[in-house]
Formats: sequence, structure tokens, C-alpha cells
Amino acid sequence: MDQQAIIYALDLLGTVAFAASGALAGVRRGMDLLGIIVLGIVTATGGGVIRDVLLNDTPPFCFKNELYLYLAVAASVVVFLTPRSFERMNRAMLLLDALGLGTFLVIGTSKALQFNLGLMGAIIMGVMTATCGGLVRDLLSNEIPLILQREIYASACVVGGALFFFLHQTAIPSQVNLTVSALTVIAIRCTAIVKGWQLPRGQAL
Repeated sequence: MDQQAIIYALDLLGTVAFAASGALAGVRRGMDLLGIIVLGIVTATGGGVIRDVLLNDTPPFCFKNELYLYLAVAASVVVFLTPRSFERMNRAMLLLDALGLGTFLVIGTSKALQFNLGLMGAIIMGVMTATCGGLVRDLLSNEIPLILQREIYASACVVGGALFFFLHQTAIPSQVNLTVSALTVIAIRCTAIVKGWQLPRGQAL
């Protein structure tokens, strides 16, 4: 299996993981099946859709390849039917979420560079791809968005996006860049979960 096939497989796995997290948030909020499916879909695809709209690459990726939508719906239905199983898999879900975070980050950053964006634009598009679906999920489920809390989440993506951009300027093969940058995000996120790392909080006035 070549590198692009591996990235695609991880992209689909990340889609399932993100959809499951969105659907689980819907279950916890007592939503009906449709609401749970909607939350699963926007969590899994929202970041990439917003990225593609901003890059004027339409229709967005999930309408060009509807497998992403089918997987998101299927994962959401499974969570709806067996929510207790997913609640017990909390650690595994966090690991899959980290895997999806790293994969989505490098896909978004890579696409931004294809559109000749600079450092800030590439990082923003990468972070947006990885985190905006979760942002919409949290807003729709009336939660404080995870990326606005002290969690090492979006900040891990910023590091990975910057690393991807600078390695892209070197002679390092793109496949190596994709792997190293994605693993950096995954490692930071997983270490933050295990060690309980958090960003400093602003002091209330």
C-alpha cells in the first residue's frame, strides 16, 4: 500500500472517529436520531467543507466523494444504537480522535499549499480542517468549544501545521513530511491527554 493510500485510509478512519464523537455528544444531549446524525456529519466533515469553501474548491470534498458522508451516517447510527459501548471506549475514542486530528491537519495544510497560501494561511486551513467540525459540534450541543478551553488540541495542530509548512520548503519528500507532521500532532495530543497538559488560563479581572 503506497503512502497516499495509507493517508486516505487514515482519513476515512478519522472521519468515522469524528462522526462517532459528534453522535455521542448528541446522545448525551438527548437528541433524536436525525439530530445525532446531523451532529455526526458536521463533526466529521465540517472543517473540510469550510476549508474548501474558503479556497473556492467547490463542491466540497465530501460531495465529490460521498463515501465520507455514508461513513459519517453509519457511525452515527451505530453510536445511536449502542451508546454505552462507546462510553466505555473513552480512551480508545480519544486515541482515534488524535489520529483523526493529525491526519486532517496534514490534509488541510497540504491542500492550502496547493493553492499557494503562505505560512499563516496554510496553518489556519490545516487547523480549520482538523478542528472546525468539533467546534460546530460543540456549538450545536450547547457546549463550550474544546478549542477555546485549556486543552492541548488546536495548539497541537498549530505546531504540526508550522512543521509541515517549513518541511515543505526543504528537499524532504512530501510523503515523509506528511508522516512526520501528522505523527507530531498525534504525539503532542496523546501526551497531553496522558500527562494532563493544559494551556495557561487568563486571569479574571
